[in-house]
Parts: sequence; structure tokens; C-alpha cells
Amino acid sequence: MWGGRFKGGPSALMREINASIAFDKRLWREDIQASLAHVVMLEAQAIIGEDDASAIAEGLERIADEYALKGVPEDPALEDIHMHVEARLAELIGPAAGRLHTARSRNDQVATDFRLWTRNAIDEADAALAAFGRVLVARAEAHCDAVMPGFTHLQSAQPVTLGHHLMAWFEMLRRDRSRFADARARLNESPLGAAALAGTSFPIDRDATAAALGFDRPMANSLDAVSDRDFALDYLASAAFCALHLSRMAEELVLWASQPFAFVALPDDFSTGSSIMPQKRNPDAAELVRGHAGRIAGQLVSLVVTMKGLPLAYSKDMQDDKEPVFLAHDLLLLSLQALAAMVEKTAFRTERMRAAAEAGFATATDLADWLVRCAGLPFREAHHVTGRVVALAEERGCALADLDLAALQAIDARIDSRVFEILTVDASVKSRTSYGGTAPERVKEQIKRAKKTLNV
Repeated sequence: MWGGRFKGGPSALMREINASIAFDKRLWREDIQASLAHVVMLEAQAIIGEDDASAIAEGLERIADEYALKGVPEDPALEDIHMHVEARLAELIGPAAGRLHTARSRNDQVATDFRLWTRNAIDEADAALAAFGRVLVARAEAHCDAVMPGFTHLQSAQPVTLGHHLMAWFEMLRRDRSRFADARARLNESPLGAAALAGTSFPIDRDATAAALGFDRPMANSLDAVSDRDFALDYLASAAFCALHLSRMAEELVLWASQPFAFVALPDDFSTGSSIMPQKRNPDAAELVRGHAGRIAGQLVSLVVTMKGLPLAYSKDMQDDKEPVFLAHDLLLLSLQALAAMVEKTAFRTERMRAAAEAGFATATDLADWLVRCAGLPFREAHHVTGRVVALAEERGCALADLDLAALQAIDARIDSRVFEILTVDASVKSRTSYGGTAPERVKEQIKRAKKTLNV
């Protein structure tokens, strides 16, 4: 490929450090796809002849069939997937294979292949997010009025509904989908035709190759086209955000499955046992999803550090751009699929959730609001009065609703019997009717909007 400039070949160590075929073989479909678009354009522009173009196209399609059937062979001497394809093409059709590389470089070739692969990865992530979203919406709809404690600082705060909580998870995934969509829109420009860094003197048609490959347009600057990896960083940033959200969901499932919470029973097929403790049902799948989030975030940091000091245009450091994206892609899809399947099969112990909500003085804010609304107290005074009521209930070991009126009036004479209408957890959740609130009617509205976005 470049031996004419050198008197000797590379050492064994140079071959080892220089070769990328072990991982960039994953780009073989995209490499052949881009090469087919390129050769069609070369023929249309009369840069190569019809016979050579036909032979090249037929050879590329045969290579695609071979790779699909047997996989990609790995020869470190050929360095990367591009040279593997070109070498095999030469074996199949002879010297005409050398015309394929007219008016392009491996620099714009790999940038094109990698963009195509990452675009597909984004589409896979979006499909998995949508599938998980449908699971959450279905479970939320089934439990839109099931009462559970809402937490701040992991302390019982106010009653919410399980449906509302699950729809909070859905909103996380909705934002993840939007981030991936934004990344895809920015990605969808074609580097092909930028050549090594300066463009080419051949009369190529970059609009034609961009359209053939499903890009919106060619990239506007040839230097930027071959040196940009923002699209890979965009993917990794979106994946890291998504993994962060999955980790938070997984953490809640781990907590909820523990005996002190006992809010859920995780399915057998997403749990494991202990080698020594027969009673154990460990939430290993959720814990692994939680662990994968750190690895995915690490891939983002890895590529950020690789790219941060590189001058324009291409540097060999950029060969290390693919493995972080490949690993993040694999971990993210596995995490999405596993957590979605787990949530779909998890049994929610709604009676246990209700009991926990009733035991934690979670309607204290409702009492404070009632004192403001019905007794005319300033909120800060109402907050103080409510605190005294909670202290009394705690001292007596009962719920707020179980205190008698005389005890309440001993704390503040302005309290009357109407207060008992708002001290139950059901009354509390039904009262939270502000937009986005936990009232079942509002949760049903959230579900309806979600179904529309998911085409359910």
C-alpha cells in the first residue's frame, strides 16, 4: 500500500501496534456500502470506465457475501478493514481493484464508515429505548393509582403513585431519545470525497455519494471532515446519560427488592442465588446494569482525552476512536434490553408500598397546606404547627390520621374536623392535580401523551 517510499517493511512490533483489524472489522458492511457508492459515482463522473466499475461492484458484493457467511479474516499485515477489502477485491478481479481508491483516502473512508456505523448504533439505541418506554407505560397504566411513598434524601416525603414514579423513569428515557436524535442530526453529513485532508482534483460528485449513503449533505470543509470525531463523542455522551438513568432505575430496583423495602419481587430469570446462602435472591442483573454505567461513562472520558490534544487533520491516535464506541454500544444495548425485560416481569407489591407510605407521616405537607388554605395560617407558621403534630404522632406511635381532634386542637385550636378529609394517603395523591402531579388523573394524562409519542 505505501511500500514504495520505504526500503524495508515494518517490524513485528510495528505491525502489532499499527493493526486495527481486530476491532475495525465491525465496519465491514459500512466499508463495502461506502465503496459501492463511491464506485457508482466514479463511473457516473467518467473517472473510471464502465467495465472496471462493474467488476469492482460485483467484487464488492461477493466480498460482502463471503464476510456475511464466514466472517472477516484477520491479517495484521493488511492493517485494517479497508485494506482487507481492497486486497480481497484484487484477488477477485485483478488490477482493476486499484481504481476503487481513486479520489479518496483512508482518512475520508474511515470517517465515512464510522459515521455510518454510529448512525446505525443510534437507531438501535432509539429502538431499544422506545421498547423500554412501552414497557414502562404499560406498567404505569396498570398502577396509576397505587400509592407508594415518594422520597427525598431516601426519607419518606409525600405519597405518590407507582404509576407516577414509573412515568418519571419514562421521562428520563424520553430525554435520552431526544439526545440521540440530536446526535444523529449533527452526524448526518458525509465526509466522503474529502480525501486525505484537502479534497481532490478529480471531478467527483460529493452530493451524489452523500445522497446514496443517506446523508443530508456533504461536510463543508475537507480538513474538518477527516479530523472530526464529534459524532462519536456525541454518541458516547448520549450513551453515558442514558446509562446514568438506567443505573438510577437499577439502584431503585435493588433497594425495592431488599427485605427492608420489599416493594418488588424480581423475576427468577433476572435474579441469581448464593453459593452458600440458600435463601438469597440477588438482583444481579440490576446491579450489572448499574455497573455498566461506569464503564460507559469511562468510554466517553477515554475518547475525550484521546481527542483533546490533536491538531488538524488526521493523526494515528484517532485509530483508538472506535473501541470506546463499540464497547459502549454493546453495554448500552445489553443494559436496555435486560432492564426492560426485568421491569416487564417484576411483581410490584403495592400493599407493601401503601403500608410504607402510611407509616412515614407522608401527609404532613397536606396538613400544612390545609392550615394555610382552611385555617388562614401563614405557611411558615403552618409548617411549625405541623411539625408539632408529627412529633405527637411519633410519640404515640400512630399515623397523623389516627390522632383525635382534641389532641390536634390542643396544638392549635384553629384545626377542625375537616382536617381528616386530607390526612389519608389516597386523599393526598388525589389532591396533587397540578400539571405533572401525581394525581391519578394527571398520571393518566402523562400516559396518554407517552402512548402518542410511542405510537401505542
